[in-house]
Amino acid sequence: MTSRPATMAEKLLSRAAGRPVRAGEVVVCEVDAAMGTDGSVPMALDYLRQISDGPLPAPARREKLFFAMDHYGGLSGERALALQQTARGYARLHGIALFEVGEGIGHQLMIERGHVLPGRLVVAADSHAVSYGALNAFGTGIGSSDFAGVLACGQVWLKVPASLRVELTGQLRAGVSAKDVALTLARRLGADGAGYLALEFGGPGLAHLDMDDRILLANMSVEMGAKAGLFPFDACTRAFLAQRTADDFQPVAADEGAGYSGTLALDLGDVVPQVALPHRVDNVQDLAGTAEVPVDLVYLGTCTGGRAKDYREALDVLRAGGGVAPGVTLVVTPASESIRAELEQQGLLEEFRAFGATVQAPGCGACCGTCGSAPAGGVRVVSTANRNFKGRMGNAQAEIFLASPRSCAQAAVRGTLGAGEAA
Repeated sequence: MTSRPATMAEKLLSRAAGRPVRAGEVVVCEVDAAMGTDGSVPMALDYLRQISDGPLPAPARREKLFFAMDHYGGLSGERALALQQTARGYARLHGIALFEVGEGIGHQLMIERGHVLPGRLVVAADSHAVSYGALNAFGTGIGSSDFAGVLACGQVWLKVPASLRVELTGQLRAGVSAKDVALTLARRLGADGAGYLALEFGGPGLAHLDMDDRILLANMSVEMGAKAGLFPFDACTRAFLAQRTADDFQPVAADEGAGYSGTLALDLGDVVPQVALPHRVDNVQDLAGTAEVPVDLVYLGTCTGGRAKDYREALDVLRAGGGVAPGVTLVVTPASESIRAELEQQGLLEEFRAFGATVQAPGCGACCGTCGSAPAGGVRVVSTANRNFKGRMGNAQAEIFLASPRSCAQAAVRGTLGAGEAA
């Protein structure tokens, strides 16, 4: 569609805008799918009421909408439950697809149920919509006011981002995971080093990253300020989608000679286990070189670290280590009900329970501090999540460290994090 070599971001937004676009342009795009949560939909409905200057109207494109009840649970309080009822009521009145409490995190459900397809623009009123870029879609988070615009007309405005190419070579060593890659990138770029850029992942190293790895890297692109984290379509993408949809789609690929703001080269074989220290995602060190600290709570879950592969890797460490150290609380919150069922069917949740873990219902859980196991003041948490700013898990007096599922499990076994960890 574009007349000059274009990046993946430019091609994806050209299609959504219906004309060739370039980085820096502000464009109005047709949205292929949009997801809102119980935390963002009620505010969007307030905006929709204001811009409609009358009764709350029906959505323009209900078939493209999804509401996820994932941020709040039964113990989130009366106000939170009222917000859920507001979103739920609008969805039921207008036939909008609804992911109910306990089904899982909206992003995970959008991906695993085939609502995110290559070549498309999929937004969500939640910042971790960047996860969708793993599937060669332009996925990005929008605010509740923009989501109100999507409800009103099925469109959204965006500035076309410039792109930073992330060239991956080599392959991960044993014991190193995609979470360590994401933290390495955060360490190199900083929390705002990719401000309003699209990170476009490429290079021969991609062949060694499965879809779970790609979702994690796309997810954490926003932790470096990126507007999107995009992956090319390949055999991995095709195999993943073959199990989920029969719909047609049109992947995009960056053109030879496309203009990038720069290139970040990373040999996956050089990556070692990392840890983000409180209270910044870019306050990252090599785990082996970190001063030893005692750990109170280990949290395995979220849209970053709540998939079956994450739990298998954590269990490998727990088995080898003989279980959880005295005084450490281990919490497991699968990202979706299908993941929970898979773990249950394979006996893995029973193993976690045998190790003393508390297994919670699928959803956002304690990650955003609105439900699940909020830490007490002074508690030191090691988590597979994507954010660790002060108060993230609902208590500003807690300290949150971010690490891979293996490293989190190792912290649970030892009761400490840091010095002496194997690289």
